Amino acid sequence: MKKVLIVSRNFPPLLGGMEQLNLHLAEEISRRCVTRLIAPEGAEKYIPDEIRLTRIPAKPLSRFLVKAAWCALREARAFRPDVILAGSGLMAPMVLAAARICDARAVAYAHGLDLTVPHPVYRAIWRPALRRLDAVIVNSRATSGLAEAIGIVPDRVTIIHPGVSLPEPDPDARLRFRRTHDLGDGPILLSVGRLAARKGLREFVAEVLPLVVARYPDLRLVVIGDAPSDALYAATQSVDSIIAAAQAAGVERCLRFLGRRFGTEFSDAYAGADLYVFPVRAIPNDPEGFGMVAVEAAAHGLPTVAYATGGVVDAVREGVSGYLAPAGDAQAFAGLVCRALEQTLPKTGIRRFAEQFAWPRFGEKIQAFLETL
Repeated sequence: MKKVLIVSRNFPPLLGGMEQLNLHLAEEISRRCVTRLIAPEGAEKYIPDEIRLTRIPAKPLSRFLVKAAWCALREARAFRPDVILAGSGLMAPMVLAAARICDARAVAYAHGLDLTVPHPVYRAIWRPALRRLDAVIVNSRATSGLAEAIGIVPDRVTIIHPGVSLPEPDPDARLRFRRTHDLGDGPILLSVGRLAARKGLREFVAEVLPLVVARYPDLRLVVIGDAPSDALYAATQSVDSIIAAAQAAGVERCLRFLGRRFGTEFSDAYAGADLYVFPVRAIPNDPEGFGMVAVEAAAHGLPTVAYATGGVVDAVREGVSGYLAPAGDAQAFAGLVCRALEQTLPKTGIRRFAEQFAWPRFGEKIQAFLETL
């Protein structure tokens, strides 16, 4: 049985898609491998009992990096793992150093931003470390291209898309969500996630929403999420700035901010909406690595309209789970939103698309990858 050491700052209790991905990654690996984990304090509340955890305070970042490096070296000597896996590119230098002292394979699961951070220190230290890893898992075809662009040997790159949970349909969820938040019977567009500048919500409100509202005056845009608090390199858009853009465009009455939602209430939002909108911007050095929320929407039978940029093209299947507009083309995006509202895509086909990303399939791919090392 293989022994695997995972090192990651992106892990619950920190919030976000990468954190959930690394939790599932650890769970899936622990099913067939002896697994140890180095992660932030609080992770013990989320992991299976069979995973041995070394806890480190997540903040400040400098302290986490130093302690993670020390703990990884200590575990490498004591545990003698076969594989040391970084949950993101941030941990690549620590994983590489630890792997070399115990003859383990050094691997990282890299996301788009891991490969494009423009900071000179990151480029001087982290990029060479990433190039020297024995293997790099990436989350999309777009991220694979970014890996090759910084000199990672293509033969060392493996694409494994993030996974998703497949909920059972709840026939009461749609009405429950709309009544709970007094949203009425009109069309609802949904946006979920951190209010990062890359997500383009302010631009959507200013450029696209007025075009759609002209056709659907009773439409509502429901926003779940807030500004990222734990992201290391992410420009944000404040709620106030988005509201100001809506006021300038005359669509403020259409906006509903619900903040963070969890559990049933979060799932109900997908059921209560008619369309997920994902107006991701193409920003240099800040790519959208995959677009997990589009797959999450599909798992609930909700179609997506998105800009075709970065890894989003892997997360939306044209005409099946939604539609893709040319990057930055507000007119085209608005037209596809209206099309999706008028000609609804079959929910069975949308959910079938999401099934290929189910966490058990993700686990199978991870295990198959580990067997190749």
